[in-house]
Amino acid sequence: MRLHRRQLLAGSGLLAAASMTGLAKAAAQDAGDLRPMKLPPPIGRDERMARLARARTLMAKENIGAIVVEPGASLDYFTGVQWWRSERLTVAVIPVTGDPIIVTPFFEKPSVEESLGIAAEVRTWDEHEEPLKLVAEFLRSRGLGASRIGMEETNRYFIIDRLTQQLPTAKLVSANPVVRGCRMIKTGAEIALMQAASDITLAAFAHSWARLKAGMTPADIDAIIGSATRALGGSYDGGLVLLGEGTAYPHGTHKPQVIERGTNVLFDCGCDVHGYKSDISRSFVWGADPTSEQRVVWQQMRRGQDIAMAAANVGASAGSVDEAVRKAYESWGYGPGYKLPGLSHRTGHGIGMEGHEPINLVRGEQTPLAPGMCFSNEPGLYLPGKFGIRLEDCFHMTASGPKWFTEPPKSLEDPIGRSAA
Repeated sequence: MRLHRRQLLAGSGLLAAASMTGLAKAAAQDAGDLRPMKLPPPIGRDERMARLARARTLMAKENIGAIVVEPGASLDYFTGVQWWRSERLTVAVIPVTGDPIIVTPFFEKPSVEESLGIAAEVRTWDEHEEPLKLVAEFLRSRGLGASRIGMEETNRYFIIDRLTQQLPTAKLVSANPVVRGCRMIKTGAEIALMQAASDITLAAFAHSWARLKAGMTPADIDAIIGSATRALGGSYDGGLVLLGEGTAYPHGTHKPQVIERGTNVLFDCGCDVHGYKSDISRSFVWGADPTSEQRVVWQQMRRGQDIAMAAANVGASAGSVDEAVRKAYESWGYGPGYKLPGLSHRTGHGIGMEGHEPINLVRGEQTPLAPGMCFSNEPGLYLPGKFGIRLEDCFHMTASGPKWFTEPPKSLEDPIGRSAA
C-alpha cells in the first residue's frame, strides 16, 4: 500500500469515518441524496492496441528493441494489468515488433490474466527460479539480445542489476522517450475520463461547502467530501483539508485544526474514474467576511492562474509557464523565486492516470507544450504564520491553446467555480 500526502495528513476511509463528529456524520449521510453522474466507458482493447502501435513507432525511432515495465500506471496503460509490486517480479516486456509477454509467478497467472486487456502470452516462473532469465530468453528469441532495452523510469534497481547479469550483451537505457512519449499525450477517451473525474470532484466540493459547520475538523470535512465523491460515481482514497494557519503550509500540519467563523479553508482533493484522476483545490473564508488581506491575496493568486494560462501556448516550454507566474508575483512583492511569502512550489504538475506525473510546469523544464498534454494550474501564495491561498484547476492543451477541465471561481463569495465541459 502506497501512502501519499493526503492520506498522511488528512486520513481517509474508515479512519476518517471513525473520527467524525456527530455533525459530520449527519452531513455525510446527506450524500445519499446524490445520484451517480453518467460516466464515459473505461479504456478498451482498441485504445490499448493503438498505444502499443505508438510505442513501437517510438521504439523504432529511438533504436530501442523492447521496453520492460513493472506494475503501476504504465503497466495498466499498455496492458490493462492492474497489479502491485513485491519481491516477486511481475513485468511486461513490449518488443518493437510482435506481441508483448507478461512474466509473473506461476501461482499468480490466473489473477494477472483477469485484467489483461491485450494479446500477450503470460510466462511464469516458480519460486526457486530467476524471473529475469525468462525476460532474457524472450529478448534473445526476438533477436534483441544485443539491443538497447528501455527501462520504465520507476522500475526498481534489482531488475536492471539482475537483467544485466542474465543478458550482459544488451544495453539498458531509459524508456522515457517511449513511455512518456505515449502517456504525456492524452487521447479524447482519456480526456473524457479526466473531465468526468473533475466534474465529480467539483460537485462534491459544492455539496460539502454548503454543509460545513463550526467545530468540524479536517477529518470531518474530508469524510463529507469522500461520501459525496463516492455517491457521484468516483473512487476516493482521501483528500487534503487544511484550516486556519495550516493553509499557509502547502501540504499542511499535524496540529489540531477546527473550523470556526472567519477560518481560512483549503480543500485539495481529487478522485478516480476508470483509472484517471482529477485534482482540484479551493480556498475560501468560512462564516465571515474575508479580511482585506485575505481578499487581496486570493485575488492575486487567482490572477496567477490566468497568467499561467496565457503563457501556456503550444510550442512554449513548460518551464516558461512557471517563469511567467513567478515574474508577476515578484513584481507584487512576493519571493523572490521560491522564498516566502510567495510561491514555494512549482506552478503545476502533469496529471492523467496518476495524480502527479511527468512533466511539470517548473522552472527549467524545456519540454515544449503540445496538444493532449494535461496539467494542474496551482500557483498558490503562502504567508507563513498567517494563511495560504491555493486554487487549483487542471487543463489540457489543444491545437489552439489550453482548455480548462474546471473553470476557477470568480470570487471568494462564490468559491467553487464550474465545469468547463
